[in-house]
Amino acid sequence: MSTDTLLKELGVSGGRDLGMVDEPAFTALAERHRRELHVHCYRMLGSFQDAEDTVQETFLRAWRRRETFEGRSTFRAWLYRIATNACLDLLAARRPEPATGGEVPWLQPYPDRLLDELRADDADEPETVAVARETIELAYLVAVQHLAPRPRAVLILRDVVGWPAKDVAELLGDSVNSVNSALQRARAGLREHLPAERQDWTGSEEDTRTRELVRRYTEASVTTDIDGLAALLRDDVRCSMPPTPGLYVGREAVVNDWIESGFGQMTGLRAVLTSVNRQPAVAVYHRQDREGAYLPLTIDVLRITGGAIAEITTFHADQFPRLDLPERLPA
Repeated sequence: MSTDTLLKELGVSGGRDLGMVDEPAFTALAERHRRELHVHCYRMLGSFQDAEDTVQETFLRAWRRRETFEGRSTFRAWLYRIATNACLDLLAARRPEPATGGEVPWLQPYPDRLLDELRADDADEPETVAVARETIELAYLVAVQHLAPRPRAVLILRDVVGWPAKDVAELLGDSVNSVNSALQRARAGLREHLPAERQDWTGSEEDTRTRELVRRYTEASVTTDIDGLAALLRDDVRCSMPPTPGLYVGREAVVNDWIESGFGQMTGLRAVLTSVNRQPAVAVYHRQDREGAYLPLTIDVLRITGGAIAEITTFHADQFPRLDLPERLPA
């Protein structure tokens, strides 16, 4: 049963009626949309934690402004409007300038197990939940973060959420012509930062070839076989480790960084395979004799194209709990 069907059963058709709903009932209605709103805010912000905070702010604003729900749109669309404005407010306060140079220091991974919570659209929902794989992968998130906040909102609402231009214009207090113009500029800006092979990008599709490549990458990582790893990389591979500064482009640059960091001399590693942002990922643990266990080290998220690794985004150990990874492995 859709949220709006439930509202009808409660006798709600507008703000005055919604004002009669008690807080527990209102919270229950809003919670049905938590995950999709969280994913929407995550696309806008690029940070899992910022998205979490913004959804909480969205629910608080919605409760306080419940009488502004006039019933002309769906309850879900009303929440999206509040969430988008909350994202724009946060961006204005914390990150007034978009990302530059291909790096997004605030980028955080999104667990696949939480993406799996997104429910299929109810038959009577007039809008669609767009969670296409390519719009949740890290390369897309990085490209989106290079757009200014308002064009970013236009792009996500139009091309991902599927809103009509007139609804986006109403949200932003702008004209339809301005929204359409912003969308074209945003699409052009997005293309500048997406991988060159974007049209043929198959992302993290699970096929035999991909699984074998991930297996070989995992084995080479655990044994710190730099030559073996290098053989799996595309010539134009990209490697970053947010929030640590540095973007390495090209096989030679990536391999040199591994060598200079001393990775080739490391021993006592183990790995756990997982997936985040609908991409294969390898969580690496390092043996600590004092602890008598293997403790979290890093997690590599892979983008694979044409049978080779096109991008490695490495996150620090502080992301392990969010990704539901073991806090330690037995020695």
